[in-house]
Amino acid sequence: MKYRALKNTELQISEIAFGCMSMDLSRRDNDELIHAAIDGGINYFDTADLYDQGKNEEALGRALKGKRSEVIVATKVGNQLRADGSGWDWNPSKGYILKAVDLSLKRLQTDYIDLYQLHGGTIEDPINEVIEAFEQLRAEGKIRNYGISSIRPNVIREYVANSNIAGVMMQYSLLDRRPEEQMLDLLESNNVGIMARGGLAKGLLGGKTPEAYLNYKSREIELLVNEMKKLTDDKTKLSHAALQWLLSHSAVTSAVVGIRTKEHLKEALAYSESTVIKKEKLDALGKVLPLAYYQAHR
Repeated sequence: MKYRALKNTELQISEIAFGCMSMDLSRRDNDELIHAAIDGGINYFDTADLYDQGKNEEALGRALKGKRSEVIVATKVGNQLRADGSGWDWNPSKGYILKAVDLSLKRLQTDYIDLYQLHGGTIEDPINEVIEAFEQLRAEGKIRNYGISSIRPNVIREYVANSNIAGVMMQYSLLDRRPEEQMLDLLESNNVGIMARGGLAKGLLGGKTPEAYLNYKSREIELLVNEMKKLTDDKTKLSHAALQWLLSHSAVTSAVVGIRTKEHLKEALAYSESTVIKKEKLDALGKVLPLAYYQAHR
Protein backbone atom coordinates (compact mmCIF):
# COMPACT_ATOMS: atom_id res chain seq x y z
CA MET A 1 0.00 0.00 0.00
CA LYS A 2 1.23 3.48 -0.83
CA TYR A 3 0.62 6.49 1.37
CA ARG A 4 0.15 10.18 0.72
CA ALA A 5 0.63 13.12 3.03
CA LEU A 6 -2.41 15.04 4.15
CA LYS A 7 -0.76 18.40 3.67
CA ASN A 8 -0.40 20.74 6.62
CA THR A 9 -0.75 17.75 8.98
CA GLU A 10 1.50 14.95 10.18
CA LEU A 11 -0.81 12.31 8.71
CA GLN A 12 0.26 9.83 6.05
CA ILE A 13 -2.89 8.29 4.58
CA SER A 14 -3.25 5.06 2.63
CA GLU A 15 -4.23 5.63 -1.00
CA ILE A 16 -7.17 3.30 -0.47
CA ALA A 17 -9.30 4.19 2.55
CA PHE A 18 -11.98 2.13 4.28
CA GLY A 19 -15.46 3.64 3.92
CA CYS A 20 -17.30 2.32 6.97
CA MET A 21 -20.77 3.43 5.86
CA SER A 22 -21.02 0.26 3.76
CA MET A 23 -20.48 -2.07 6.69
CA ASP A 24 -23.31 -4.50 7.41
CA LEU A 25 -23.64 -4.29 11.17
CA SER A 26 -25.62 -7.54 11.25
CA ARG A 27 -22.48 -9.42 10.29
CA ARG A 28 -20.24 -10.83 12.99
CA ASP A 29 -17.02 -10.56 11.02
CA ASN A 30 -16.69 -6.77 10.88
CA ASP A 31 -13.87 -6.83 13.44
CA GLU A 32 -12.06 -9.39 11.32
CA LEU A 33 -12.68 -7.31 8.20
CA ILE A 34 -11.23 -4.17 9.77
CA HIS A 35 -8.24 -6.06 11.20
CA ALA A 36 -7.54 -7.57 7.77
CA ALA A 37 -7.71 -4.10 6.22
CA ILE A 38 -5.13 -2.83 8.70
CA ASP A 39 -2.91 -5.85 8.06
CA GLY A 40 -3.21 -5.09 4.34
CA GLY A 41 -1.97 -1.54 4.80
CA ILE A 42 -5.18 0.48 5.00
CA ASN A 43 -4.83 3.00 7.80
CA TYR A 44 -7.67 5.48 7.16
CA PHE A 45 -11.20 4.69 8.34
CA ASP A 46 -14.09 7.03 7.54
CA THR A 47 -17.34 6.97 9.50
CA ALA A 48 -19.97 9.46 10.76
CA ASP A 49 -22.18 9.88 13.79
CA LEU A 50 -25.20 9.68 11.46
CA TYR A 51 -24.39 6.24 10.05
CA ASP A 52 -26.61 3.60 11.62
CA GLN A 53 -27.61 6.15 14.27
CA GLY A 54 -24.18 6.03 15.88
CA LYS A 55 -23.80 2.25 15.77
CA ASN A 56 -21.31 2.53 12.90
CA GLU A 57 -18.96 4.51 15.10
CA GLU A 58 -19.49 1.98 17.89
CA ALA A 59 -18.61 -0.93 15.59
CA LEU A 60 -15.44 0.81 14.42
CA GLY A 61 -14.48 1.68 17.98
CA ARG A 62 -14.84 -1.94 19.12
CA ALA A 63 -12.80 -3.22 16.19
CA LEU A 64 -9.99 -0.73 16.81
CA LYS A 65 -9.58 -1.61 20.47
CA GLY A 66 -5.87 -2.14 20.97
CA LYS A 67 -5.11 -0.89 17.45
CA ARG A 68 -6.03 2.79 17.75
CA SER A 69 -2.46 4.04 17.43
CA GLU A 70 -2.08 2.19 14.10
CA VAL A 71 -4.86 4.03 12.28
CA ILE A 72 -6.35 7.37 11.30
CA VAL A 73 -9.98 7.85 12.27
CA ALA A 74 -12.25 10.33 10.51
CA THR A 75 -15.83 10.99 11.51
CA LYS A 76 -18.45 13.64 10.82
CA VAL A 77 -20.91 15.92 12.59
CA GLY A 78 -23.85 18.18 11.78
CA ASN A 79 -26.83 15.86 11.41
CA GLN A 80 -28.69 15.74 14.72
CA LEU A 81 -30.82 12.67 15.28
CA ARG A 82 -34.34 13.32 16.54
CA ALA A 83 -35.22 11.94 19.95
CA ASP A 84 -38.19 10.03 18.55
CA GLY A 85 -36.03 8.25 15.97
CA SER A 86 -37.99 9.69 13.03
CA GLY A 87 -34.94 11.09 11.26
CA TRP A 88 -32.48 13.91 11.70
CA ASP A 89 -32.16 17.66 11.32
CA TRP A 90 -29.25 19.77 10.12
CA ASN A 91 -27.58 21.48 13.07
CA PRO A 92 -24.19 23.13 12.44
CA SER A 93 -24.31 25.23 15.61
CA LYS A 94 -21.23 25.58 17.79
CA GLY A 95 -23.10 24.30 20.83
CA TYR A 96 -24.22 21.14 19.08
CA ILE A 97 -20.78 20.37 17.62
CA LEU A 98 -19.15 20.73 21.06
CA LYS A 99 -21.63 18.24 22.54
CA ALA A 100 -21.67 15.82 19.60
CA VAL A 101 -17.92 15.32 19.61
CA ASP A 102 -18.02 13.84 23.11
CA LEU A 103 -20.62 11.29 22.03
CA SER A 104 -18.51 10.32 19.02
CA LEU A 105 -15.40 9.96 21.18
CA LYS A 106 -17.32 7.68 23.53
CA ARG A 107 -18.69 5.51 20.72
CA LEU A 108 -15.27 5.30 19.06
CA GLN A 109 -13.63 4.46 22.41
CA THR A 110 -10.90 7.03 21.82
CA ASP A 111 -9.82 10.33 23.31
CA TYR A 112 -9.11 12.05 20.00
CA ILE A 113 -10.34 12.13 16.40
CA ASP A 114 -7.74 12.53 13.66
CA LEU A 115 -10.04 14.32 11.19
CA TYR A 116 -13.39 15.75 12.30
CA GLN A 117 -15.57 16.85 9.40
CA LEU A 118 -18.71 18.90 8.98
CA HIS A 119 -21.12 16.47 7.36
CA GLY A 120 -22.46 18.70 4.60
CA GLY A 121 -23.11 22.40 4.93
CA THR A 122 -24.79 25.30 3.17
CA ILE A 123 -23.79 28.86 2.50
CA GLU A 124 -26.50 29.94 4.99
CA ASP A 125 -24.79 28.13 7.88
CA PRO A 126 -23.12 30.09 10.71
CA ILE A 127 -19.75 29.24 9.19
CA ASN A 128 -17.71 31.34 11.63
CA GLU A 129 -19.42 29.49 14.48
CA VAL A 130 -18.54 26.12 12.95
CA ILE A 131 -14.91 27.17 12.57
CA GLU A 132 -14.82 28.42 16.16
CA ALA A 133 -16.10 25.05 17.38
CA PHE A 134 -13.51 23.10 15.40
CA GLU A 135 -10.67 25.37 16.51
CA GLN A 136 -11.74 25.04 20.14
CA LEU A 137 -11.86 21.25 19.88
CA ARG A 138 -8.43 21.20 18.31
CA ALA A 139 -7.04 23.39 21.09
CA GLU A 140 -8.58 21.01 23.64
CA GLY A 141 -6.98 18.01 21.92
CA LYS A 142 -10.28 16.29 21.19
CA ILE A 143 -9.60 16.53 17.46
CA ARG A 144 -6.29 16.84 15.66
CA ASN A 145 -7.51 18.24 12.36
CA TYR A 146 -10.81 19.26 10.82
CA GLY A 147 -12.45 19.49 7.43
CA ILE A 148 -15.76 19.29 5.62
CA SER A 149 -17.60 16.72 3.58
CA SER A 150 -19.18 18.70 0.75
CA ILE A 151 -19.57 18.99 -2.99
CA ARG A 152 -20.77 22.62 -2.89
CA PRO A 153 -18.23 25.04 -4.40
CA ASN A 154 -19.60 28.11 -2.62
CA VAL A 155 -19.34 26.38 0.78
CA ILE A 156 -15.89 24.92 0.13
CA ARG A 157 -14.54 28.32 -0.90
CA GLU A 158 -15.72 29.87 2.38
CA TYR A 159 -13.90 27.28 4.49
CA VAL A 160 -10.74 27.49 2.41
CA ALA A 161 -10.69 31.27 2.77
CA ASN A 162 -11.58 31.49 6.46
CA SER A 163 -10.38 28.36 8.25
CA ASN A 164 -7.56 25.89 8.68
CA ILE A 165 -9.31 22.91 7.12
CA ALA A 166 -7.00 20.03 6.34
CA GLY A 167 -9.28 18.06 4.06
CA VAL A 168 -12.44 18.00 1.99
CA MET A 169 -14.35 14.82 1.32
CA MET A 170 -16.09 15.08 -2.05
CA GLN A 171 -17.55 12.91 -4.75
CA TYR A 172 -15.19 12.50 -7.69
CA SER A 173 -14.88 9.84 -10.39
CA LEU A 174 -14.72 9.30 -14.13
CA LEU A 175 -18.50 9.72 -14.06
CA ASP A 176 -18.50 12.79 -11.84
CA ARG A 177 -15.79 15.23 -12.81
CA ARG A 178 -17.54 18.36 -11.60
CA PRO A 179 -14.74 19.16 -9.10
CA GLU A 180 -12.32 19.64 -12.00
CA GLU A 181 -13.85 22.96 -13.01
CA GLN A 182 -12.53 24.84 -9.97
CA MET A 183 -12.33 22.80 -6.79
CA LEU A 184 -9.34 20.54 -7.43
CA ASP A 185 -7.02 23.41 -8.28
CA LEU A 186 -8.35 25.56 -5.44
CA LEU A 187 -7.82 22.86 -2.83
CA GLU A 188 -4.43 21.78 -4.12
CA SER A 189 -3.12 25.33 -4.23
CA ASN A 190 -4.20 25.78 -0.61
CA ASN A 191 -2.69 22.48 0.55
CA VAL A 192 -6.09 21.02 1.41
CA GLY A 193 -6.31 17.27 0.84
CA ILE A 194 -9.17 15.59 -1.00
CA MET A 195 -10.74 12.38 0.27
CA ALA A 196 -12.55 11.22 -2.84
CA ARG A 197 -15.71 9.19 -2.37
CA GLY A 198 -17.80 7.55 -5.05
CA GLY A 199 -14.74 6.67 -7.13
CA LEU A 200 -16.50 3.59 -8.51
CA ALA A 201 -19.77 5.44 -9.12
CA LYS A 202 -22.01 2.97 -7.27
CA GLY A 203 -20.20 0.07 -8.89
CA LEU A 204 -20.73 1.23 -12.48
CA LEU A 205 -16.95 1.57 -12.87
CA GLY A 206 -16.39 -1.80 -11.27
CA GLY A 207 -18.44 -4.09 -13.50
CA LYS A 208 -22.05 -3.36 -12.57
CA THR A 209 -24.55 -3.39 -15.45
CA PRO A 210 -24.56 0.13 -16.99
CA GLU A 211 -27.44 2.40 -16.04
CA ALA A 212 -28.04 6.14 -16.07
CA TYR A 213 -25.85 8.07 -13.64
CA LEU A 214 -26.00 11.83 -13.06
CA ASN A 215 -26.13 13.38 -16.55
CA TYR A 216 -24.84 10.27 -18.36
CA LYS A 217 -27.02 7.71 -20.10
CA SER A 218 -26.40 3.98 -19.82
CA ARG A 219 -25.01 3.76 -23.36
CA GLU A 220 -22.45 6.47 -22.57
CA ILE A 221 -21.35 4.59 -19.48
CA GLU A 222 -21.06 1.41 -21.51
CA LEU A 223 -18.82 3.28 -23.96
CA LEU A 224 -16.54 4.43 -21.14
CA VAL A 225 -16.40 0.98 -19.56
CA ASN A 226 -15.46 -0.58 -22.89
CA GLU A 227 -12.50 1.81 -23.11
CA MET A 228 -11.54 0.94 -19.55
CA LYS A 229 -11.57 -2.77 -20.36
CA LYS A 230 -8.81 -2.18 -22.90
CA LEU A 231 -6.54 -1.13 -20.01
CA THR A 232 -7.15 -4.12 -17.76
CA ASP A 233 -5.23 -7.38 -17.45
CA ASP A 234 -4.91 -10.26 -15.00
CA LYS A 235 -3.80 -7.92 -12.21
CA THR A 236 -5.89 -4.89 -13.14
CA LYS A 237 -9.65 -5.02 -12.69
CA LEU A 238 -12.08 -2.38 -13.90
CA SER A 239 -12.22 -0.96 -10.39
CA HIS A 240 -8.44 -0.67 -10.31
CA ALA A 241 -8.43 1.27 -13.57
CA ALA A 242 -11.06 3.64 -12.18
CA LEU A 243 -9.08 4.16 -8.98
CA GLN A 244 -5.80 4.64 -10.83
CA TRP A 245 -7.46 7.38 -12.85
CA LEU A 246 -8.83 8.98 -9.69
CA LEU A 247 -5.53 8.85 -7.81
CA SER A 248 -3.56 10.11 -10.81
CA HIS A 249 -4.66 13.65 -9.89
CA SER A 250 -2.15 15.15 -7.48
CA ALA A 251 -4.90 16.94 -5.56
CA VAL A 252 -6.38 13.65 -4.36
CA THR A 253 -5.01 12.26 -1.11
CA SER A 254 -7.06 9.08 -0.85
CA ALA A 255 -9.89 7.13 -2.47
CA VAL A 256 -12.52 6.19 0.11
CA VAL A 257 -13.94 2.83 -0.94
CA GLY A 258 -17.04 1.27 0.59
CA ILE A 259 -16.04 -2.14 1.99
CA ARG A 260 -18.74 -4.56 3.11
CA THR A 261 -17.36 -8.06 2.53
CA LYS A 262 -14.08 -9.96 2.43
CA GLU A 263 -14.37 -9.99 -1.36
CA HIS A 264 -14.65 -6.19 -1.42
CA LEU A 265 -11.60 -5.92 0.81
CA LYS A 266 -9.59 -8.38 -1.27
CA GLU A 267 -10.27 -6.37 -4.42
CA ALA A 268 -9.44 -3.09 -2.68
CA LEU A 269 -6.14 -4.41 -1.34
CA ALA A 270 -5.24 -5.92 -4.72
CA TYR A 271 -5.20 -2.37 -6.11
CA SER A 272 -1.65 -2.02 -4.83
CA GLU A 273 -0.55 -4.92 -7.03
CA SER A 274 -2.38 -3.82 -10.18
CA THR A 275 -0.40 -3.08 -13.31
CA VAL A 276 0.38 0.63 -13.54
CA ILE A 277 -1.50 2.24 -16.41
CA LYS A 278 0.43 4.92 -18.30
CA LYS A 279 -0.68 8.47 -17.61
CA GLU A 280 -1.48 9.22 -21.25
CA LYS A 281 -3.90 6.30 -21.29
CA LEU A 282 -5.55 7.46 -18.09
CA ASP A 283 -5.83 10.96 -19.53
CA ALA A 284 -7.49 9.47 -22.60
CA LEU A 285 -10.19 7.92 -20.41
CA GLY A 286 -11.09 11.39 -19.23
CA LYS A 287 -11.84 12.43 -22.80
CA VAL A 288 -14.31 9.66 -23.62
CA LEU A 289 -17.35 11.48 -22.21
CA PRO A 290 -18.20 15.20 -22.20
CA LEU A 291 -17.58 17.08 -18.97
CA ALA A 292 -20.40 18.38 -16.80
CA TYR A 293 -20.09 21.10 -14.18
CA TYR A 294 -21.98 22.06 -11.04
CA GLN A 295 -25.23 23.81 -11.84
CA ALA A 296 -26.08 24.87 -8.28
CA HIS A 297 -24.22 26.11 -5.17
CA ARG A 298 -21.62 27.78 -7.35
